[in-house]
Amino acid sequence: MNATLEENKRRFPWIFVVKLVLVIILTTVNIQFPMEIKAVSWLPQLLKGVLSFLIPSIILSFVRFIIIILYNTRHKHRPVRGNFVLGINRLTAVLNTVFAIVSIMITFGIDPRDFITSMTIVAMAIAVLFRDYITNMISGLIIMFSEQLSVGDRIKVGDHKGRIIDITFANLVLQDEEDDIVMVPNNFVFTATFMNLSAHQSSLFSVRFELPLSVSVHIQELEEVLKLSLIAHPNLRFEEDEFYLKVVEIGKDFVRYKLDLYAVSNSNRMHRQLENEILKEIIKFEGNYLKSS
Repeated sequence: MNATLEENKRRFPWIFVVKLVLVIILTTVNIQFPMEIKAVSWLPQLLKGVLSFLIPSIILSFVRFIIIILYNTRHKHRPVRGNFVLGINRLTAVLNTVFAIVSIMITFGIDPRDFITSMTIVAMAIAVLFRDYITNMISGLIIMFSEQLSVGDRIKVGDHKGRIIDITFANLVLQDEEDDIVMVPNNFVFTATFMNLSAHQSSLFSVRFELPLSVSVHIQELEEVLKLSLIAHPNLRFEEDEFYLKVVEIGKDFVRYKLDLYAVSNSNRMHRQLENEILKEIIKFEGNYLKSS
């Protein structure tokens, strides 16, 4: 994610430059050849429509650039988890779309104010029909401009769990533990049970398992076996004094346990690999005791 942000910072603003050059050319042509332009009936309206898009779009791009520079300067010396830049980019795209629609109206000789007035009732009907999408879009903007979530965070929303790979106006795009892409509506963040598993930039993960009561009496031995196998593991930040099995539930003939560990990164793939290794050790331990009994 950081590499992508750095790449975006270094990217030359070709689109902005092209817009600026076009404005200069069209303005110069409009000033130098007014009679020739008026001679073509449709050309003045076309130039007016194109300029009505390019000029506000250039101003918007300049304002966006200044805001991002100020934001990055202000947060230069502390880690930022928010999606402020992402939100600004999405909002800029929406405003550019509005400018484009207005410019098309002007090109065809339609007064945008009259159009909006005549479309008020239709707009209300559209708002009712697309209420869920509109609320999703508003929720998306709130998420983008807040520090609750960030691209790269591991979250759990309702029954869905995974890493955020994108935030759109409609959905949170998650990559789950099976590497499947899951689209979660933005509203779920505010209406369903929500957990940010990366809120503190933690690489914590848990391994859950259960053992028969006959094996659970040897739980201290299992702890020692797991310690010996994991203490020098290159993908774990191992703290011996914090390593212990937690009892989650005691059933009629079983006991459920949980083991909390810290990996060297937040990678879902790495967490699954570590979990598989630990579960294999537990199965091996269980099998040895069941055989001996």
